[in-house]
Amino acid sequence: MSEPFDSTLGDETESLKKCIARSPFLWEELKNQSSKFRILTGERTTGALHIGHYFGSLKSRVTLQNWGVDLFLILADYQAITDRNSTEKLKQSIYDIILDYLAVGIQPEKSTIFCHSMVPALNQLLLPFLSVVSMGELQRNPTVKEEIALSGAKSVSGLMMTYPVHQAADILYCRGNVVPGGKDQLPHVEITRLIARRMNNLYFDGEKFFPEPELLLSEAPLLLGTDGRKMGKSLNNAISLKMTSDETAQLIKRAKTDSEININYDPINRPEVANLLRLYALCTGKTPEVIAAKIGSQGSSLLKKNLTEVVNEYFRPIRERRNKFAEDKAIVWEVLRDGNLKANEIANRTLNDLRSAMHMQYY
Repeated sequence: MSEPFDSTLGDETESLKKCIARSPFLWEELKNQSSKFRILTGERTTGALHIGHYFGSLKSRVTLQNWGVDLFLILADYQAITDRNSTEKLKQSIYDIILDYLAVGIQPEKSTIFCHSMVPALNQLLLPFLSVVSMGELQRNPTVKEEIALSGAKSVSGLMMTYPVHQAADILYCRGNVVPGGKDQLPHVEITRLIARRMNNLYFDGEKFFPEPELLLSEAPLLLGTDGRKMGKSLNNAISLKMTSDETAQLIKRAKTDSEININYDPINRPEVANLLRLYALCTGKTPEVIAAKIGSQGSSLLKKNLTEVVNEYFRPIRERRNKFAEDKAIVWEVLRDGNLKANEIANRTLNDLRSAMHMQYY
């Protein structure tokens, strides 16, 4: 039987190379062998979703769902308080996110939508998982270090420090074996793999009770906010799915560009213009280079005008569906209640199996 701290997270650069090489093949396997996979992904409940979420993850989730992959979507309300104390807006955020899910095509009969805090057995997994992770491993997690730096805080809560282990519990309670995300999620997936391996070695004689999940890299390009910064819910630089056409137009009109009149696609030297061209391309299927060539010397005002039209047209049916679902608020809470029931059944089963393996079923 191995000791809890007998290995490290390994070389991050090498892990990333393997992940990049593996992802195209993993996409093919998900399409052709969907029954082999269970995906866990979701959102921190810090507000309604925006077009960056849509092109970065929501669109591919609908595809995976329609391929028949078992999809679990967590509304991570406990993670939402890792760096804030306020909880009054959590319910509205959860409501908005579920509406966004339904609007983009997530179907509750095919995908399980559940709330972190409403699945007690999931959170009980955290304690045995923490027992096999050292403080040094938690402190070295680059994503946690980045979040601490961004918060500007002199100290952080235990919840912030341990939230990679919370994520491991989120993934492993339902035996998830694939986690979609960007490269920044790799450290979290690596620590989840480590926890799964250590728990399997300690309590299941090396049998793979907990899978070692793989990171599925998104195929969508990164979209910046309209101010050129990272797109964020709280930065007022993101086009929300629930925005009206007029609100969208106003945000695009204020979008940062540069003083050069001629439009060309140059992500290195003209990142803000390139960002608008990427969004245009995602909404039309054309390449950024072709769009730039068509606008040419007519400048950023025409780019913004045309972009507003294509964005509003692309998201028009999604917004119409969202408004339709919003007419009956009970639908949202019924979806969440049903998802929570299913998640609780699975989490209770997983926790009971683990307790038995740990000789902690006392009666």
